[in-house]
Amino acid sequence: QVQLVESGGGLVQAGRSLRLSCAASGNIFKIIRMAWYCQAPGKQRELVAAITSDGNTNYLDSVKGRFTISRDNAERTVYLQMNSLKPEDTAVYYCNFIVNFGSTYWGQGTQVTVSS
Repeated sequence: QVQLVESGGGLVQAGRSLRLSCAASGNIFKIIRMAWYCQAPGKQRELVAAITSDGNTNYLDSVKGRFTISRDNAERTVYLQMNSLKPEDTAVYYCNFIVNFGSTYWGQGTQVTVSS
């Protein structure tokens, strides 16, 4: 079993920054992809950023140039640096790992609230 623990959410003013972290533990021998999703009230969960095992990244168009995903493979941790935050970034953010033979795991979610 794999557990993901997130941290770093909170309430910030527009234009400020936050850094989310997600650490994995448990039976992992291969990490295929790490990602962050967000879900705003009344909306579907959507992919914000992802990083694959070979370092390729992709981002939601609305966060390009503002958010950066990074990882520490040795620590099994993924980060999301969020700069120039906007009120529309307000959502619950979930980390997601695809590991081993393709199993998918989710973090518990962390609330990010951006005030105008």
